[in-house]
Amino acid sequence: MHMRIAAYICMCFFPTMLWGQLSYPPGTMDESAPTKHHHNQRINFGVKGGFTSSLFLVSDLVMDGVKIDEVQNNYKIGYFSSLFMRINFGKHFIQPEVSYNVNRCNITFEQPESTESNPASITSSIHSIDIPIIYGYNFIKEGPYSLAAFGGPKFRYIWNKKSEVTFENFDRKDIHEELYPLNASFTLGVAVTISRVFFDFRYDIGLHNISKKITYDNGTTNNNAEITTDETTTTDEIRFHRRDNVLSFSLGVFF
Repeated sequence: MHMRIAAYICMCFFPTMLWGQLSYPPGTMDESAPTKHHHNQRINFGVKGGFTSSLFLVSDLVMDGVKIDEVQNNYKIGYFSSLFMRINFGKHFIQPEVSYNVNRCNITFEQPESTESNPASITSSIHSIDIPIIYGYNFIKEGPYSLAAFGGPKFRYIWNKKSEVTFENFDRKDIHEELYPLNASFTLGVAVTISRVFFDFRYDIGLHNISKKITYDNGTTNNNAEITTDETTTTDEIRFHRRDNVLSFSLGVFF
């Protein structure tokens, strides 16, 4: 009986003695201990999605052997979703990504000696899988907040079967364009992080022409290389060389 009473007393007082050795009771946070935020981890994973606005930088637009100099860009909204991994080392990070993008753009211009009364227009809806690999630096990285600038190359695979380029108000019919499937661009941007949520603004600069060839109903094929006959440019060709620059805004979250 006495042994049971002694054991009971020990069981009651032992937790009290243990609590006295702790700076805070179990189940509560030690306010003096540093909080480990997600960007202090070695590797982070996350998802993001957002909207895009494309701009075609036209370097060479030729209709019937005549170069078109005045082109009007009309912005259209696209969208994308992305998965990424961030490798942190101090204030620096490397972030490879993979995303599915739908970029849209429209240009209008006057055709030389055309029978059409309305301006000609080319509307693009380009579906692609993008793989950016960016390097970033956090100018601010305190507690749950960070402000970073970043840049790096982006490699893109254009899905021609899903993409669509529409030619309107042209003298020719059944005009089709094929795009180069593999493209490269350079990405620049800034990101603001609050806890696990971040906002990402970036601008992708296209590095080369994306148009491979244009065909129309008479079976003529116009390659990117200048088509010549007896050292004279053919008068019935359509040539549309352009780079695809994209401004994007995204909202994301770290896991």
